[in-house]
Amino acid sequence: MTRRPVLPGAAELFRRTDAAPAPEVTELPSISATVSSPALRGGPARRGDGETTAPLTLVPGGADDADPLASFRQPAPAVAPVRPTRGRAQRTERTKHDEKITVYISAEELLALESARLTLRGQYGVAADRGRIVREAINVLLADLAERGEESVLVQRLKK
Repeated sequence: MTRRPVLPGAAELFRRTDAAPAPEVTELPSISATVSSPALRGGPARRGDGETTAPLTLVPGGADDADPLASFRQPAPAVAPVRPTRGRAQRTERTKHDEKITVYISAEELLALESARLTLRGQYGVAADRGRIVREAINVLLADLAERGEESVLVQRLKK
């Protein structure tokens, strides 16, 4: 008799709990199969009724010919095709920080910091973690202190 425990398989651990049975996946699509898809490579798309439609294109200046600023607009730069990669997109090199401090903040301050992080990401396309936001805020306050002295935001807020 072996002493190995009998453990449940993946089918027992990861099963659907809704009423509709899910179709069984026999093979995952490869990246080459995904890239060769007409819908993903920009070819004619097929609708549910079998008709093919032309792919959508962006019009750089908009459809309005009466645009008074159209003569000042630069044509959109040619964009190189993006090759699919696995995992995360490449990032710029991280800066290694040698020193560390611990700062205690309230739940409201943490919520405001996280909200600022999401706003930067969603509205401005800037991906920054909370630590980077805090470091940038410190740099801005210290530069303001060095430049304006007694009239700086930091001095005025700390005097309250």
